Amino acid sequence: MHILMISDVYFPRVNGVSTSIQTFREGLNAENVTVTLVTPDYGTPATAPDDQNIIRLASRRIPFDPEDRLMQGKHLRNLEKTLQSQKFDLLHIQTPFAAHYAGLKLAKQHGIPCIATYHTHFEEYFHHYLPILPRPLARSLTRRLARSQCNALDAVIVPSAAMEQALRDYGVTRPLHVLPTGIPLAQFSPPPDDGFRARHGLPLDRPLALFVGRVAHEKNLHFLLEAMVHALRHNPRLALVIAGEGPALNSLKKAAEQLDIAQDVFWLGYLDRSRELPLCYAAADLFAFPSVTETQGLVLLEAMAAGLPVLGIPAMGAADILRPERGAVCAPHEATGFGALMAEITADPVRLAKLSADGREFAQTWGAPERARQLAELYRHLVQQHSQTAS
Repeated sequence: MHILMISDVYFPRVNGVSTSIQTFREGLNAENVTVTLVTPDYGTPATAPDDQNIIRLASRRIPFDPEDRLMQGKHLRNLEKTLQSQKFDLLHIQTPFAAHYAGLKLAKQHGIPCIATYHTHFEEYFHHYLPILPRPLARSLTRRLARSQCNALDAVIVPSAAMEQALRDYGVTRPLHVLPTGIPLAQFSPPPDDGFRARHGLPLDRPLALFVGRVAHEKNLHFLLEAMVHALRHNPRLALVIAGEGPALNSLKKAAEQLDIAQDVFWLGYLDRSRELPLCYAAADLFAFPSVTETQGLVLLEAMAAGLPVLGIPAMGAADILRPERGAVCAPHEATGFGALMAEITADPVRLAKLSADGREFAQTWGAPERARQLAELYRHLVQQHSQTAS
């Protein structure tokens, strides 16, 4: 089976969509599914060389979003010529921007079913990037666009039950399939201590709370800094590590200074996923995750697989991971309570050890191979269904 996949983002752009695509592509190989990926050229090399089934299209910068690129229309229009010698069974869209409309057109040209994964809860994001729009208007436009785009597809994949319900509430009538991204468990198994803290200038004798992810406004990181203020009142030795980059970085650093905790917060930037990121998880004592807009929250599972206890707010897709409370503690969306839990958990080695063991066990149920098998099965079902309808 040959799948044509198209996305407005992929590595070297680091985010959950890129990680999901990479994880599924690797797993699908074992299911005899070949995936050709069309994605932007960022002008910089990816962390790992592209394989022969990745097609990079020339792209231009987006003024209000320096991390992303927009594939140029003329190259998207020429894709049919580039791909005309290949036969595809299904087209899978990963993002709702230029890729969505190009994907619909390509699927029609090839006479194949077209599906998409709805990765992101955009109604909670756009007001951060388009503040000139009143928030109710931005939410209404986002819902209307999502409904229109999803109802133009043969089916939609969502990473959590919460996102499935959100799309139903929008008025999406197409079949919805809940299929979270799995994680490569071996990659995040607890590695031996190789001096990560010393190498990155982190304190050797303080408990570390860690956040990993895009440093963006929608991740609720100002809230985490406020919670850190309260945590330090209970445990002055606690330190906070933020591993990631993004548009909110400068404002967060200023906020840390204004809150008088700059000396307690350490900024690592993006880390190499194959080596440094697993070591970072292993070097920390608690994973502190304040986001309330996640459609899944892959980093929660990565932390658990690495044996790192998790503290998070059970909202949206993250609730599927947090509410079983296996390796995780559910926190209130209130800075005082969140901070108190940060201090309380990191000061209790017995509780940390129990959470670590429970988290590793829970993460085993989210392995990437099984999720890839489920996706391959869905592909085959949709292709067969499309063939029967066409005949």
